[in-house]
Amino acid sequence: MELAELVARRPFPAAGLLLGLTRRCPLSCAHCSTGSGLFTRQEPDAGQLERFVGSFTEENRPDVVMLTGGEPLLLPALAERLSTLARNAGSRTALLSGMFFARSEALPGRRGGVSRGRRGGAFPGRRSGAIPPAVLRAIRSVDHFSASLDVHHEREVPRADVFRALHLVREEGVAVSLHLTGTGASDPYLADVTRAVDKEFDGQVPCLVNEVRPFGRAASWARAARTGPDPAAASPCPMAAWPVVAFDGRVVACCNQDTVDRRPVPPHLDLGHIAEDDWATVRRRALESPVLRMLRTVGPTHLAARYGSGPRPGSYCDGCRALGGDEAVAAGARAVAGGAAGALLDMTAAMRGSREGAQGIVRRHGCAAYAPLVVAGGPALPGTDGRDVR
Repeated sequence: MELAELVARRPFPAAGLLLGLTRRCPLSCAHCSTGSGLFTRQEPDAGQLERFVGSFTEENRPDVVMLTGGEPLLLPALAERLSTLARNAGSRTALLSGMFFARSEALPGRRGGVSRGRRGGAFPGRRSGAIPPAVLRAIRSVDHFSASLDVHHEREVPRADVFRALHLVREEGVAVSLHLTGTGASDPYLADVTRAVDKEFDGQVPCLVNEVRPFGRAASWARAARTGPDPAAASPCPMAAWPVVAFDGRVVACCNQDTVDRRPVPPHLDLGHIAEDDWATVRRRALESPVLRMLRTVGPTHLAARYGSGPRPGSYCDGCRALGGDEAVAAGARAVAGGAAGALLDMTAAMRGSREGAQGIVRRHGCAAYAPLVVAGGPALPGTDGRDVR
């Protein structure tokens, strides 16, 4: 499964599920949105996670399951079991890692260049056993492997080490991508790292490029969220399409970090708990909620302006969370988006959101200037030094 396929499914309700295996992470990146750390022990019960994923059936399962954290590969056996369960039901799986296991002490080899291993492979630092066996088994079990890379990660895991590990993963036949983060289109780091990725992998490894958001450790220094949309205009939110299993097993309808972390979850974004609910129940709630349908169709700002007490102070996402206690909004949503008509409205919005494909989705929700890189071998981008970045 290539990155563009995964991203293109993002607007479709319940087409995907995000599983946060743990908030623990051995890295301490300055921009970490979750504030994860080595001694952060918040994580869903492993048995409950397995029962929840085990409730998938061939007729009722998400198309894509994304294993994330924290660092999911701190629990490699659990990641492997969850991926196997999901794939047995017909779901495709992806895993996002901060690449702690790729650091030089864990992945030997000459840094910064290509060295030929004992078996003659032309991969940087290739040696048998370079990736810890349990980690490698978990990686082999998924359909797609994504590595996080940015200026903060590079202080923890050098770029050369990440590249070496990705060569080894590709050799295993697993599709790979990079999740890059920077401060925006003019960030020189993003220009540099995308050139380096293109050169290292001959344009065959796609990149999803996002901007640092003021959550977690970045809350004190990252720039504020973008200006909110015009309340008179519809601004749909496809981020309310895929359920998220949070650090405590609560299932929320949105991947916004504040929403995932805050308790209590606003009623309109609360889809249940993996200790009590199976996938079929969570999926039904996600698909049939009139408020969620309206969020995916017109967005929270327009919804509040039309049915509620008007736009709320704060960000787009702050306004969404505030809708939870507004009965007028709930009543308005039921009137417009209840029943079969609401289901059709929801699907129409998803089709409209996917019309431009993966690149269009990244333009709206990621770093627009780098959207073409979501497709491997995509068009060239102008580099800051006059060279082209594929």
